[in-house]
Amino acid sequence: MHKDPSTPTGTVHRLTLDSELLAGNLVGAPTRRRVNVYIPHGHDGRGLPLLVDIVGFTAGGPVHTNWKNFGENLPERLDRLIASGAMPPVVVAFPDCFTKLGGNQYVNSVAMGRWDDFLRDEVVPFVEQRFDCGGNGRRGLFGKSSGGYGAMVHALLHPDFWSAAAVHSGDMGFELLYRHEFVPVLRALAKQPDIGQWVDAFWAAMKPKDSDVHILMMFAQAASFDPDPAAPYGVRLPVTSDTCELIPDRWAHWLAWDPLTLVESHGPGLSALKALYIDCGNVDQYNLVYGARRMHRRLDAMGVKHHYEEFDDDHTAVDYRMDISLPVLVKALS
Repeated sequence: MHKDPSTPTGTVHRLTLDSELLAGNLVGAPTRRRVNVYIPHGHDGRGLPLLVDIVGFTAGGPVHTNWKNFGENLPERLDRLIASGAMPPVVVAFPDCFTKLGGNQYVNSVAMGRWDDFLRDEVVPFVEQRFDCGGNGRRGLFGKSSGGYGAMVHALLHPDFWSAAAVHSGDMGFELLYRHEFVPVLRALAKQPDIGQWVDAFWAAMKPKDSDVHILMMFAQAASFDPDPAAPYGVRLPVTSDTCELIPDRWAHWLAWDPLTLVESHGPGLSALKALYIDCGNVDQYNLVYGARRMHRRLDAMGVKHHYEEFDDDHTAVDYRMDISLPVLVKALS
């Protein structure tokens, strides 16, 4: 809900994109995708910068345009920030990137699909052509958690395409983030060792357990970072099933996708960005603040200009941080 009912209200266009790039993925992700697009009050989108919102695990972009009790959804937040003069007008796209494994890391994978290409080669042209917005030097992306990971990785790999990125509580430091999560995965698989049947049972359940969502999340990471085309849903684990010991070559594939690894070869390219914003709660329950600090220090050592903040909170319900990050991005792109 709007904090001030008199705030001018933008328009959310609910569009559908038929993807060619997602065809053939092994997790059954549909190729017809919803893309909500926010246009600010008094504008038709023409000439405005473009931001793409990539959300965290268990969500799809359009969730940020839903009605929200006791607070603002993202279009309402944008309305307020623009009306108050905190930031210039901007077009924001909310693509649905949800999958049967519960989410996305926004990278290309033979199992999960070509989500990196989908964002850059389908979603952005689709929105820019329809609303005459964005363009070279005037497009950015932002996200939290898995979305923050996607924003960080896209900034690292494609600073020639994106010109600004905001990384909220993004996945970094895989050893601290994921290493301990394999134990509950193996305990779950001890009851049902066939991953394909486990996933199917999860979806067939009348009420999936919260703990099972974390198991599904680890399957999504495996299918993103080290997919096996011959395995159900492309999932194979980087640990032994009996002793939970790391399998070095498989775990190496995971670590290759850790932003703290990617920054070593791609970090200098971040200097091409007009704005890079990174933050994390200082008591993040997924240990992400330690990866964020390492990234901040590495970027400082490389001389890469960026905006870094820690705040007194954990990983949950921190959308209020966008009051800080979005003006940084939009001002840079405008």
